[in-house]
Amino acid sequence: MRSLLRVLAVGGAMLVAIDARADEPEPTPPSQTQPPPPTQPPPPTQAQPPPSPPSTPPRSAEPIAPLAEDPQRTRSLQPIAAAHPPERVTFDIDPVIDGSVVGVSLGFALLLDMVNSTGEVRPQQIAPSFDRSQLLGIDRVALTQTIDGNARAYSNVSLGLLAAYAVVDPILSGVRERSVQTALADAFLYAESVSLTYAVTNLAKIAVRRPRPIAHLEAERNKGDPTYSNANTDSALSFFSGHASVSAALGATATYLAFARSPHSARPWITLGVATLLASFTAYQRVRAGAHFPTDVIAGSIAGAGIGIVVPHLHRSEDIKQRRVWVGFAPAFQGDGGVMNAGGVF
Repeated sequence: MRSLLRVLAVGGAMLVAIDARADEPEPTPPSQTQPPPPTQPPPPTQAQPPPSPPSTPPRSAEPIAPLAEDPQRTRSLQPIAAAHPPERVTFDIDPVIDGSVVGVSLGFALLLDMVNSTGEVRPQQIAPSFDRSQLLGIDRVALTQTIDGNARAYSNVSLGLLAAYAVVDPILSGVRERSVQTALADAFLYAESVSLTYAVTNLAKIAVRRPRPIAHLEAERNKGDPTYSNANTDSALSFFSGHASVSAALGATATYLAFARSPHSARPWITLGVATLLASFTAYQRVRAGAHFPTDVIAGSIAGAGIGIVVPHLHRSEDIKQRRVWVGFAPAFQGDGGVMNAGGVF
């Protein structure tokens, strides 16, 4: 009995030992259970020098072509001159006003010519006691010279050349600028210059009534004749010369227009030179013909040139229309009165 109990006790102890071993976790291998050995920091490395560039054979210096740039993006510190503005119509014409000026002045001059041609206006008589030494020194040459019979025709030819140019020039200007308005404007300017000069000349002639050189010579030949009397009205219309004034007016207007239309060419200078020569030749031939004294042609040239310049100058146009004259009035703060001012563009 005791042997049986001893066997059962040993068997029970073995079962308990087996169950207890089964309940414990399985052991891990040594490589997984043991922590890894601590890592040692790497030894410091010495700084390596940068690699040297590969040696290449030296090259000869060659110019580097600049990069192409857009001309509009190119900047420069130097100022650039502005381009000249395009050609345009330089003068303005009012058909009503300018047509009236031409018509009135031309009609006035023609009527004076018609009145003088009737002989009703008595010419200025030269006093019997008058002596040529009383004339201005510059005018005495008109009486001491030998009168040229062809000089009158020469003066008409030179005046005709200037008049012909005044007809052709507006046409050429219109063709160059391809503008009918330009041609009409220039034609009106020539017509206005000539008509005003013609009227002023005839008015001065009838107002002054200076005897011509040929009238002085005729009076000297009849100095002892008490019955002599000069009855020709035209013989006392010496001051001032119509040929000289009209020639100067045509030449001045032509020169003004040439400088306005072609300012950057030789045309205006050629026009100035030729016009001056023709106007001077006309004035000289009027003296050689015995029709005028030197002071007559000088005065006529001054009057004609002045009108020939003023007429186109007053018709010039601006890009921005401006009033020619400003007039203003500011009343005073105390009392009566005020301040008036005037200004303008001339």
